[in-house]
Amino acid sequence: MSNKTTRDEIIEAADDLFYRQGYEHTSFADIADIVKISRGNFYHHFKSKDEILDAVISRRLADRKAMLERWEIDGETPEDRIRSFIDILIVNGEKIKRYGCPIGTLTSELAKLNHTARGDANQLFTLFRTWLRRQFVALGRKADADLLAMHLLARSQGVATLSNAFQDEEFVRQEVEQMYGWLRSCAAGAAPE
Repeated sequence: MSNKTTRDEIIEAADDLFYRQGYEHTSFADIADIVKISRGNFYHHFKSKDEILDAVISRRLADRKAMLERWEIDGETPEDRIRSFIDILIVNGEKIKRYGCPIGTLTSELAKLNHTARGDANQLFTLFRTWLRRQFVALGRKADADLLAMHLLARSQGVATLSNAFQDEEFVRQEVEQMYGWLRSCAAGAAPE
């Protein structure tokens, strides 16, 4: 038996629809249909689509923080933990190939719409940037930790975008292997390529 509240179900459905269809192309009716509630009951929980968006961003932040905490526990070394980040491209490969990166697509869409929540959505990238920077510092790369974190974020976003555009799984595997090699050179203290 599920302990999810109707509000939780709405947020979960909206999160999925915003990812698959985009924020702008998702309506209250789309979400209500999935959750199987009346519009009146829907408005009891959320008065506007922007309120739902705020809840979705908060959920994504909480989920990503929990994921990073798991990586902290599971990864014995900073290199192991950074590899977990790189592995997202493989673990979520089918979804990324079909819909793009859930964080990248949302932040891009909100930026295009000049939506007031775009700064909140950018917190998702900031969360990863801060976490990666900390891992690179622990790896002994304090002087260039932020640069390395941003490089890895940019590269993973590029791979996700091209995966979605070209539907090429072999390309993704090759890029992941190259990122592993790049990470090994960072860990060895070499200047990254």
